[in-house]
Amino acid sequence: MAHYSRIEVINAMQETGMVPLFYHPDIELGKQVLKACYDGGARLMEFTARGDFAFEVFSELNKYALRELPGMIMGVGSVTDASAASLYMQMGCNFVVTPSLREDIAVVCNRRKVLWSPGCGSLTEINRAEELGCELVKLFPGDLYGPGFVKAIKGPQPWTSVMPTGGVSTEESNLREWFNAGVTCVGLGSKLISKELLANRDFEALEKTVRDTLQLISNLRK
Repeated sequence: MAHYSRIEVINAMQETGMVPLFYHPDIELGKQVLKACYDGGARLMEFTARGDFAFEVFSELNKYALRELPGMIMGVGSVTDASAASLYMQMGCNFVVTPSLREDIAVVCNRRKVLWSPGCGSLTEINRAEELGCELVKLFPGDLYGPGFVKAIKGPQPWTSVMPTGGVSTEESNLREWFNAGVTCVGLGSKLISKELLANRDFEALEKTVRDTLQLISNLRK
């Protein structure tokens, strides 16, 4: 069962402005990544469940977060069907992110009052997602649509909350474009948690990058 309500989750997304994305089959490495992100000020993590036995890894990481990292909200991304969403919710997943709009996932998440964020690429998809109760749409892939798309849809629909994933970096110019366009938060994966950093296990550098990026987002919003 989720330990954080969907209202608490969306509030954390709005307050911090960033959701780190991460996947690795090594549980102990995952714990160190989680700790570094947490110490850097992140309070959300989207575990992108793309590998074999990913559910076992998530289960251990979520237990670790609940035990050692108070306030760290664990969610799961790359979820493609309702059965997978249900499985992860049984493991305490607090939010579900999908690459596309799946109404079957909306049904099972709404039944448990768990926040779900579908990948949308058109105003029609966004409208349908919101009709189904979506609080935050994922713009994916973000680099295909760009900040201009967000700015355009926020004109007629200022109530729409958007999280771009893909095409988002830690560079000030990139983040400024997205937040000036009106995004609620950004999803950051390899641009934040790079393969090189993981290979070198440089968790101090990761903590600093997370802290600096969060501060930059805060400054850009002022």
